Amino acid sequence: MKIAQIAPLAESCPPKLYGGTERVVSFLTEELVDQGHEVTLFASGDSVTAAELVPCSERALRLSPGPVDALPYHMILLEEVARRAHEFDALHFHIDLMHAPVVRAFAYKTLTTLHGRLDLPGLAPFYRAFPHLPLISISDSQRLPMPPVNWVKTIYHGLPRDLLTFQPRVNNGYFAFLGRISPEKRPDRAIEIAARAGMPLKIAAKIDRVDQAYWDECIEPLVKAHPNIEYIGEIADHQKSEFLGGATALLFPIDWEEPFGLVMIEAMACGTPVIAFRRGSVPEVMEHGVTGFIVDTVDEAVAAVHHIQTLDRARVRQRFEQRFTVERMARDYVDTYRRNEGLEARTLPVSGVTEVASHVAA
Repeated sequence: MKIAQIAPLAESCPPKLYGGTERVVSFLTEELVDQGHEVTLFASGDSVTAAELVPCSERALRLSPGPVDALPYHMILLEEVARRAHEFDALHFHIDLMHAPVVRAFAYKTLTTLHGRLDLPGLAPFYRAFPHLPLISISDSQRLPMPPVNWVKTIYHGLPRDLLTFQPRVNNGYFAFLGRISPEKRPDRAIEIAARAGMPLKIAAKIDRVDQAYWDECIEPLVKAHPNIEYIGEIADHQKSEFLGGATALLFPIDWEEPFGLVMIEAMACGTPVIAFRRGSVPEVMEHGVTGFIVDTVDEAVAAVHHIQTLDRARVRQRFEQRFTVERMARDYVDTYRRNEGLEARTLPVSGVTEVASHVAA
């Protein structure tokens, strides 16, 4: 098949450091190439891929030296996609919603994977205006806030089998927190769990500008107050095997409806169990008592620490291989792309605008 992958421009594919969506797009793109498909990747110019790269910005926008308005670059991306849309059997968008008005004429051969949270104000009216746009969810729980839309399938993320190294045992272990410093990720909970359990905690996370005050006022004082807590900053993919594989457990103490949580399966790939709070996708990704423990409170998380050594790290890795490889993810997507083969071209109907306006007015 001739397949277009359309990525956000905030990070490169793959990202240099943090960037969950772009990382998944990169994994999927390379696996589709390996499976023999003709793939074109619309992404930032510093992306690295075996597919044909169509650069839509010079570099990842987050790495630009000064403030950058992302909108013009994404308009360039959409213009290039629309110009070349006739070349492809399937066009797979990973940019949430901005392409919806542009793809009406060829929406029948598009898929849009929604990578983010869907409970934000304004999203429901938007999707009411485009009820026929074919959508992919990355967990069943992600769908809950949405109005009736054209859900095609839920497809869980996957990683290359050999991306991260399985660690059958750990010595002088610690807890790991990996991702982003933000209120909804609750690094403060991770610090409390580690402090109460008497375990070291290593925090590898980026700090966005919007979260700098949260770090300065809430988290950095906690790090400084506890000698067993270490903040090591943002890490790259090649550092994750050592960081996650050397951990007794990953702490995932989220306080929001996480759509997927890529770090959970990264830990599982290393054989590292996860202690995760029961929010969003966690009950779908985690298997309680097998790949870790699902908890509802800090007290339960501290209690789970005493049982973490009862889990078999080889079994954790096995469940990753059975459920969350990139081969499985790519097969699921190709099966979904092929649903359009033989369909006649049809334009997405214009519907719901008046109805949406009435919803907003109400």
